[in-house]
This record gives sequence, C-alpha cells and structure tokens, in this order.
Amino acid sequence: MRFLKHALAALSLGFVAIAANATPANPQNGVDYRTLEKPQQTDSGKKVEVTEFFWYSCPHCYAFDPDLAAWVKKQGDTISFKRVPVAFRDSMVPQQKMFYALEAMGKGEELHSKIFNTVHAQHQSLDTEAQILDFIVKQGIDKQKFLETYNSFAVQTKVRRAAQLQEFYRVDGVPMLAVDGRYETSPSIVSSSMGSVSEQALAAGTLQVMDWLVAKAQKETKTTAKSK
Repeated sequence: MRFLKHALAALSLGFVAIAANATPANPQNGVDYRTLEKPQQTDSGKKVEVTEFFWYSCPHCYAFDPDLAAWVKKQGDTISFKRVPVAFRDSMVPQQKMFYALEAMGKGEELHSKIFNTVHAQHQSLDTEAQILDFIVKQGIDKQKFLETYNSFAVQTKVRRAAQLQEFYRVDGVPMLAVDGRYETSPSIVSSSMGSVSEQALAAGTLQVMDWLVAKAQKETKTTAKSK
C-alpha cells in the first residue's frame, strides 16, 4: 500500500511537471493537445487535413472564427481545411442542414461570416427552419431551390456523416480542431496551460499549437513515406 501511494504521488508530480513545462510554443500531449487513440482516415492526399468542429450559435466559435480564417489563409496549400457543424441535440440539426445546403449551392463561404454576425451581432436566432428560411430569402437566395437542397438526400447524408465524425473525434465542446486525423486541440484545451487569459490571447495560443501540430504531421508523413 505504501509503495502504491508513493507511485501515485510520483505519477501525479510527473503530470504536474509536464503541465508546468507546457506552453503553446512547447505543446505537450495531454495538456495543449490530445492524440486520438484511433486515428481517423483522411482524404487530403499530401496535404495535412485540418477540421474545425463548430456551431453557429456558439459565442466562442464566433470569437475564434476571424483568427482561424486568417490562419487558414496563411497556410496556403499546405493544408486541406474543412468545417463540420456539430449537433449535441436535435434542435441543432437545422443549422447543420443549412450549412450543407449552402455549401451544395456554392454559397457556404460567402455567407459563413454573415451567419455568425446575424446570430451574435444582430442577435437573430437561426435555430429553426422558419428562421433559416427567412434569413435565406433576405440573402436573395431562391426559397424553393434552397428548400429542395435543404431536404435532399445528399444533405441528409452529410448530416449523418457529421454525426459520425463528431463521435469518432469525441467532440465534447466547440470550437475544436482536428489535425491529420490524429491530433485535436481547442481554446478550451489550451487554456489548461495558459490559465486565465483573454479570449483573443487564447485564440492566438491555440493557433500557435496548430502551427506546431501541422508541422508535426508533415514531418511524420515524410518519415512514413521514406520508410516505405
């Protein structure tokens, strides 16, 4: 029993030491990012796949979005970036369908920031089909065409796939970022080493960890390729 207590005490001190040395500039597994037990297959070829799990009604996703967009632009062709809208409950599904319908109509990128601003700056809910349709019409989009896409089999399939990805990556909060199907981080995770800082500082720290993870994934991919 005494040995077990000493072993547990030593293990605890080890975790404390790791956390103490962890910073966004020196990310530590289990502190600033997590490694998935079961890596997920990606289809981005030689590029590093980066996936953001988000929700339009999440204030933290709204605050993080401009910094993330700038970071993605800076990466250029080194990454393949995609977004996955999450649904922790059935009431969030209409927003998922809206996202994929707009994406299918080629309007996703154009309206992405506008949706965030509508919800958070203008304080207009986009939680129901009726609210979404009202917003869509105001954007000059054909209502009937949108409805057909919104209720299409293709959109339903993407919603089901989003639910699978959410489960595979064990998404327990948003925004969350996955890198190369193997690593994930978020402002919430990074806050464990940064402590109580502003949301802007936390966003900067998270993207610093992302830089490190993308570089790590690129290096590991090259090593794997050479060993074949």
